[in-house]
Amino acid sequence: MFRCFETLEENETMALKERIREAKRFRKVKQYILGSVFIILLVAGWYLPIIGYFIPMCMVAGVGMSTIRGRQWCNWYCPRGSFADTYLKLISPGRKIPKLLKSTPFRIGVLAFLMVMLTTQVVRLWPDGFAIGGFFIILLTVTTIIGIILSLVYHQRSWCYICPIGSLSNWVGKNKHQLTMNRAACINCKVCAKTCPMQLAPMEMKEAPEMEYKGDCLKCGLCVASCPKDALSF
Repeated sequence: MFRCFETLEENETMALKERIREAKRFRKVKQYILGSVFIILLVAGWYLPIIGYFIPMCMVAGVGMSTIRGRQWCNWYCPRGSFADTYLKLISPGRKIPKLLKSTPFRIGVLAFLMVMLTTQVVRLWPDGFAIGGFFIILLTVTTIIGIILSLVYHQRSWCYICPIGSLSNWVGKNKHQLTMNRAACINCKVCAKTCPMQLAPMEMKEAPEMEYKGDCLKCGLCVASCPKDALSF
């Protein structure tokens, strides 16, 4: 990861490494807190179904934030996203996420399936609030199991590409709070891609008009902190 630092002065290299460590440390602390909250809520929801209503609250918060800040909710505000980047990362091989999961048609299919299931179950269970909350917990548990399986096979953030909140946030906030590049400063070291939790490749902007899957950028700032030439910014 730090191979490109060979071209920098020793003091520059040390300062940049410390900046990267600090950016990761600050983000990781928040993620461990929210990831732990996710585990507690998921387990407690089976005993107190009313907790399940935090799911639609997350949907509203995530999509709402995307109208201003893009997919930033999925960085560490999302409890399941934080759970993925902390606990699931420990068991994930970190393989490349399949393009199928990133494709728009597949994501639309997953979103449509889950929304139809959600709507039919809410209508069926109405007006029993506890039963509806219980369904939310079941849905969260099943999708989390799928996310864990994808993490074991590919990457801890694989589920995030087909998560309904993530997909909606992508489409709504694709052009909000965008990552930009000073192309003249970029040395194509690819450190930015290695630090990205969503396996995006910011260095693509050196030659292309925009980064592929730019709507899935979490605005975490790790690529900005890791760039040895300060070529990236929001």
